[in-house]
Amino acid sequence: MRSKIQLESGDTIVFIGDSITDAERGARAYKPFGNGYVHFAAYQLLAKYPQLGLNIINTGVNGDTVRDLEARWETDCIAHRPDVLSAMIGVNDLWRQHAEPERLIQAVYPDEYEVTYRRLLLRARKETNCQFVLMEPFMFCSDRQNAMLKALPTYITIVHKLAEEFDAVLVPLQKFVEEQIAEVTDEKWSADFVHPYIWANAWIAQHWLEVTSL
Repeated sequence: MRSKIQLESGDTIVFIGDSITDAERGARAYKPFGNGYVHFAAYQLLAKYPQLGLNIINTGVNGDTVRDLEARWETDCIAHRPDVLSAMIGVNDLWRQHAEPERLIQAVYPDEYEVTYRRLLLRARKETNCQFVLMEPFMFCSDRQNAMLKALPTYITIVHKLAEEFDAVLVPLQKFVEEQIAEVTDEKWSADFVHPYIWANAWIAQHWLEVTSL
């Protein structure tokens, strides 16, 4: 796996994923980065490297699974010609297995998740030759009996495998959560185990920047 990201003048960084990445980026008050971790990471990068003229783009979409990501990969990833592609996807793939019965058809099980995710990364490598940052899907949950939390490691293992295959920087968010959740309880991070409060988005961005050495 890659240990850090190398930036050059004029580089384009694309963040892609689900609602955690989207973070209301379409709302007038939060354009263009949303009010989530991308907001904090992007402005830190722009402040630290003003001389590089970085082009930072958020293409997260609320509710996405990796299957949905594939449907928009051309327009929301490839067309931007990223030099750095940061992806976080998987919690909706898993959540739909545990949600209302009518959503079960939208669930993406591990085999499809791995095959689809790999296909997307292969296409990005072939068409853009970008550097990858892969972020673990995560939950702010300390209940070891929670069914979603028990199933989450399977998806995380796939992300680790793909990070190795594609020489990506891996951001091990679930590991970081587990290191702190005994001291910072579930309800302080999120109202629903998944969507971070503002401070927790800043926390994610901080780890993204540290791990990528940016």
